[in-house]
Amino acid sequence: MNLTISGHHLELTPAIRDYVQGKLERITRHFDHVIDIAVILGVEKPSEKDKRQRAEVNLRLRGSLIHVESFAGDLYAAIDSLIDKLDRQVLKYKTKVQDHQRDAIKRMPDMASA
Repeated sequence: MNLTISGHHLELTPAIRDYVQGKLERITRHFDHVIDIAVILGVEKPSEKDKRQRAEVNLRLRGSLIHVESFAGDLYAAIDSLIDKLDRQVLKYKTKVQDHQRDAIKRMPDMASA
């Protein structure tokens, strides 16, 4: 799994990098077929005072791409919200893949008896 963390108009500190990596371990615990993760952290226009911090992620899986964005007043809150959204998307993708494989196995005996 390749992990890329970049910042737009933002200085990435080791503390922020460690925080993002620690949170992303939750995603890889649920689903280990992750190929690539690209995290972009940034600051939006100053005119949007209440939600200036932006966090987005592109998670590349085998045959699929999951994109999630989150905005908040605090960067750590944006990262927490992002990870929660990403976790729900990954679990949804995982159940979809598992249900599809289970259906195929159930149909095998029907085809053999026909």
